[in-house]
Amino acid sequence: MLKIWGRTTSSNVQKVLWTCAELNIEYDRVDHGGPFGGNRDPEYLKLNPNGLVPTVIDGDLVMWESNTICRYLCTTRGGDRLYPRDPVARTHVERWMDWQLSVIGAPMGALLQGLIRSTPETRDAAAIEAARRRAITAWEIVDDAVASQPYLGGKSLSLAEIVMGTHIYRWFNYPVERPNLRHLRAWYERFCDRPAFKNHIVMPIT
Repeated sequence: MLKIWGRTTSSNVQKVLWTCAELNIEYDRVDHGGPFGGNRDPEYLKLNPNGLVPTVIDGDLVMWESNTICRYLCTTRGGDRLYPRDPVARTHVERWMDWQLSVIGAPMGALLQGLIRSTPETRDAAAIEAARRRAITAWEIVDDAVASQPYLGGKSLSLAEIVMGTHIYRWFNYPVERPNLRHLRAWYERFCDRPAFKNHIVMPIT
């Protein structure tokens, strides 16, 4: 059985759990990281030299980096509907997976640190505002992308949505001022009622 090391509140673990739920993959998960610690334990660092979560073990294979894990699960567990085999169709999914890492991840991470993981005394209002503005610029790109199609990869939900699920959930739940991006909101609402999303993404933000 697949083994997943990582706490359920980690955004990167959540991607993997949502993917598993969509594909009906059974797994054994171990609380790790954050309040559970263990990231710097020598035995864990042998599995994942970064000391981060998730780490996933499938037989003799040890994996880290959540987007890579999601691709692997779709490729080996019949996940063509989330990660198409056709090379052209796949580019429309993969570019958004890369975009999640290179563009939206940084400002959303800064908002997490500034709004949730800092105290009122240590909060940097200027940094929070800068991150908010950067996030708006990024979300406007998604708003444009889904103006003419229901999902980022085309007509159906894909790994493009799954890897950004935590980010968009947090965006609509952070105590910040947001512009009315109606296509972005409609895109979010198309999948926010999915059981896998509600089970693995919708939870207190820590």
